[in-house]
Amino acid sequence: MSLIVVSNRVCLPKADEPMTGGLAAALLPAVSESGATWVGSSERLCERTDGQCLVHVQSLGAGAVAQVDLPAAHYRGFYEGFANSCLWPVLHSRTDLIRASVADYASYREVNTFMARALMRFDKPDATFWIHDYHFLPLAKELRRLGVTRPIGFFLHTPFPSRTVAAGLPYHQELMRAMLSYDLIGFQTDTDVANFADYLRHELGLSVVEGVVRSPQGTTTLASFPIGIDVAAFAERAAKSVTRAEVTRLRSSLQGAKLVIGVDRVDYSKGLVNRLMAFDRLLDAEPQLKRTVSLLQIAVPSRGQIDTYRRLQRDLSSLVSEINGRHGEVDWVPIRYLTKGFGQAALAGFYRVAGVGLVTSLHDGMNLVAKEYVAAQDAANPGVLVLSEFAGAAKQLDAALLVNPHDIDGLARMVARALAMPIEERRERWKDMMAKLENSQLDAWFSDFVEALTASRTVPRVAALADRTLVPFRQRRSELPLAQLH
Repeated sequence: MSLIVVSNRVCLPKADEPMTGGLAAALLPAVSESGATWVGSSERLCERTDGQCLVHVQSLGAGAVAQVDLPAAHYRGFYEGFANSCLWPVLHSRTDLIRASVADYASYREVNTFMARALMRFDKPDATFWIHDYHFLPLAKELRRLGVTRPIGFFLHTPFPSRTVAAGLPYHQELMRAMLSYDLIGFQTDTDVANFADYLRHELGLSVVEGVVRSPQGTTTLASFPIGIDVAAFAERAAKSVTRAEVTRLRSSLQGAKLVIGVDRVDYSKGLVNRLMAFDRLLDAEPQLKRTVSLLQIAVPSRGQIDTYRRLQRDLSSLVSEINGRHGEVDWVPIRYLTKGFGQAALAGFYRVAGVGLVTSLHDGMNLVAKEYVAAQDAANPGVLVLSEFAGAAKQLDAALLVNPHDIDGLARMVARALAMPIEERRERWKDMMAKLENSQLDAWFSDFVEALTASRTVPRVAALADRTLVPFRQRRSELPLAQLH
């Protein structure tokens, strides 16, 4: 089998440089060891729109990375527009933040058509395609239109929202029907599977029986595949990191104080404002903690071209300044706020130093930071994970201190509890979480999905060339209903 893995971005290993995100951190070692070919954007743009673009291929362990130059005419509408100003807010249950236009949706479909054409050069008799994330919801339909009948699977790294929220997405029926061209659709949690099945039943009138749906596009299996990490490798990295210069400087700078850590991309789904407000509330409620604890918040800026994200970055910086101004002393600040990324080795060391790991997502598909924090701990003296009940990781790591991130006072109390937790309880909770991490590791996630994709193909598909929605999208742009746009 020739496995072709597709995502918007790919990640090439560079010595101790920051990863581009959770998806990249997960796929890089899996692709490297499996021998797959990983295809994604080069982040360079080309003037062509017919899929005949430059593809830059280089080896990655046993596999390879192929970077595609995407069309300049459509990339901004695809990425900043429909993908991140429409799909992302809907998937994270923030329909109030939808910003959509006819042109953005057209560009989203055009880039999917473009990528399908680019992928045809990897189409072999034994090819299997595994598509990742919301950038490419309709990619299987475009591949089918080009005649691909072999297995195509899809994995959604974000949550899938409730039916009523999903129905707020412009063109939701067209996109969800397009997704049924996949043989297997994987989600992070059983809740996401249930939400998608509920949508299919009520919005498309389809029957879902034991995770299988039959539609005019064929038979599609729905299942959950909680993504994991390489636990042993991350634990080893954390243990070795104690001698790294930045880790030793961090430890010495604390002067015996405890450290709470948060590591996030700047996004409204991460609950960063609530987290900072809760830490402020903690210092108000428990003034004796001043000078004895600090919050290290690593907040890597993202999507800075989008107004929502620029405003959030300004709001966070302002809030940090306000809290530090009210609670800080000449030789101590409550919040250390860093807006730059760190490599995995440094982060592993920071996690190991921190007595509390803070994950306060308002909605999250999984959140691998939670898993990395647990794996990085010293078994003899582990820290405490405070974890949002709305992160997918909470379905597995139920021995963490689970919190409602909308409850600012409750979150503050939970951080205080974590700081005061006796070592016996810390060890017991950590052992429970480590056992679960070891039973759902990254390599098992990867192999389980590929095995399920192979098993889902009981009946070969045929390309549905008669399906009107498969007409090249540029021929249908004049038919886009403005009434569906928000």
